[in-house]
Amino acid sequence: MLSQRNLSINHQSYVLSTAKKLFISSLLLLSTNIAAAELIEEVIVTSDFRDASLLDTAASVTIFDDLTIKNRQAKHLEQLLNLAPNVNFSSGASRGRFIQIRGIGERSQFIEPLNPSVGILVDGIDFTGIAGAATTMDIKQVEILRGPQGTLYGANALAGLINLTSNQPTEMTQGSLSLGAGSHGTKTVSGALGGSLNNAMNYRVAAQSHVSDGYITNDFLKRDDTDNIDELSLRAIIDWQASDDLSLKLTLFKVDADNGYDAFSLDNTRNTLSDKPGHDRQESTAFAVQSNWQANEQFDVVSLISFADSDLEYGYDEDWAFPAICAGQECDGWEYNSEDNYLRDRDNSTLDVKLVSKQPLSFLGNNAHWVLGVYARQQDEQLLRQYTYNAGDFSSNFDTENRAIYGQLDTDITSNVSLVTGLRLEGRKATYTDSDGVAHSVDENLWGGRIALQYKPNDSTMLYGLVSRGYKAGGVNSDSSLSAEDREFDTELMWNFETGVKGSWFEQRLQARLSAFYQQRKDIQIKQSLVQSRDDSNASDFTDYFGNSGKGRNYGMEVEVNWLATEALSIQGSLGLLETEYDTPLSTTLDSRDQAHAPRYQFALGSSLRISENLSWTADIEGKDKFYLSSSHDEQSESYWLLNTNLAYSADQWTLSVWGRNLTNEDVIVRGFGGFGNDPRKYYATEPYYQFGEPRVFGVSGQYNF
Repeated sequence: MLSQRNLSINHQSYVLSTAKKLFISSLLLLSTNIAAAELIEEVIVTSDFRDASLLDTAASVTIFDDLTIKNRQAKHLEQLLNLAPNVNFSSGASRGRFIQIRGIGERSQFIEPLNPSVGILVDGIDFTGIAGAATTMDIKQVEILRGPQGTLYGANALAGLINLTSNQPTEMTQGSLSLGAGSHGTKTVSGALGGSLNNAMNYRVAAQSHVSDGYITNDFLKRDDTDNIDELSLRAIIDWQASDDLSLKLTLFKVDADNGYDAFSLDNTRNTLSDKPGHDRQESTAFAVQSNWQANEQFDVVSLISFADSDLEYGYDEDWAFPAICAGQECDGWEYNSEDNYLRDRDNSTLDVKLVSKQPLSFLGNNAHWVLGVYARQQDEQLLRQYTYNAGDFSSNFDTENRAIYGQLDTDITSNVSLVTGLRLEGRKATYTDSDGVAHSVDENLWGGRIALQYKPNDSTMLYGLVSRGYKAGGVNSDSSLSAEDREFDTELMWNFETGVKGSWFEQRLQARLSAFYQQRKDIQIKQSLVQSRDDSNASDFTDYFGNSGKGRNYGMEVEVNWLATEALSIQGSLGLLETEYDTPLSTTLDSRDQAHAPRYQFALGSSLRISENLSWTADIEGKDKFYLSSSHDEQSESYWLLNTNLAYSADQWTLSVWGRNLTNEDVIVRGFGGFGNDPRKYYATEPYYQFGEPRVFGVSGQYNF
């Protein structure tokens, strides 16, 4: 006889399967009436050295515009990532702060100093490793560059780069005000205003407050807001044409997130028993000054200075329960009570100055455009860990300096063949000290770059081949209990081989991008965990550390399609396929298995239908294969398909939307642990524990544009 849980699962599977069939059938039915359509708008990539059309960029890039963000009702970057092929994220916090591209990226951070694999920029300000700041307030465009960005960004972009760009100042006075409300106590208020201060200066200011009770019910405290979201974002931009040949832009940015963190349950449900729920806080104050000096007819001098001061606090109830959970039961005396809290103060400053050619120079008889730049980055991070299980606090200092010189040459070999060559030479110094007596310093020289060949057989098609080299700096493990052999780990290197085709066909009603890649990794940095029983309790201690696997490879493909089927209907889709292998594993537990957080497939299929002049409807299905949750155990997520929708009514300057995400209420695992027990009622028997992502949510929002 089937259990009640199995019956429930089968019922949900039937409902989801039916929803999928109805959705796909509706797309096919609507797309049979093909009529003359408007052209697909050109998309510009802004994160490279020069702005360029997406279809003319020799790399695998995904771009989300402001309309996609609105239709998705996304308030944070994490709510967009599933739409990009071969992009995944790990939570273990209030937001998906740790991002993986093509299976490469970190999954968590505790006391260890971290060298990120995915770079994150917000209006040119470096927030790499602290993606909690990546809210979508007044964001115009999100760009995701896959593959190593050795020339463009350097040591912290082995896997790729994510660039968020906000709406910029304009001479015309314009703005918007929006209000939103949804399930689980979700409320959003945002507004933006821009215009001209005088003939030479424009401005834009924006603010957003987003709050939610979260998706957890704490049964012990009788509360439903212990995993809440409370995020305030502020931005001001001033664009000044200082003279005929000099323009300056000042960006001021602040994020204040005071989120709760009460995500893990001893029963693997959304009902927790924590007596002291945790928190996930980030207060970042940042600025950037960008300048463009038209020095002469040959080149411009483009510079960026940025600084970000971030105070982060991350803490949780380690036992996930209340002290008397075993009172009056046979397990009485087995329980423990512990809290863990991490306070980080991070200062990050960058300087980037480059010369960008305006007139081509003659290179081997061909015209070539060039870029030559210097880069400096200074980051100081101080950590204080307050752990109730230990008698004293733990503290550490981690300081890094990066200095680089880089250049790129874009050469027109023929009228339809061009060659892009780039090289970056980077010196990195890092020092680490902590209260346990661990001290480490490193001074290393790194290099990366790319060679790309582009061929345009006609105006609508571009083919490219790309070879790029990326690097991720080595470091030190902070736990003093590790052996000297396990204390340090080496720099990871990667060669990326990629080919692809991009184009726009059928009178620019069909746009497609296809890329295939093969990445050879050397000295792969892999996070491991040692689990040991405590001497004076029944709980377990974790020692996280990084080690190097000799070699490995990641390969696959990405497909993205945008089709204007009729004047009223457009269809978008993406597919990512990924295979990951270890050639020489770190341990026997990693032999003959995929790398962590690397699903073998990931897809999204959506449609936008203009029902009438004022009414439009969007719907999409997103899906992902199961994947290993860590490199230190064999627990996996489950594969899933999610259904989302948005119905919008527009009249004059008003827009009213009714929306829903995860309509079939699937349980999506966004973080997981295995190999230990934490439940005294089960005498700490080893079992997996999961953090679940967003359940079914509904909402309504309204926006007034002026």
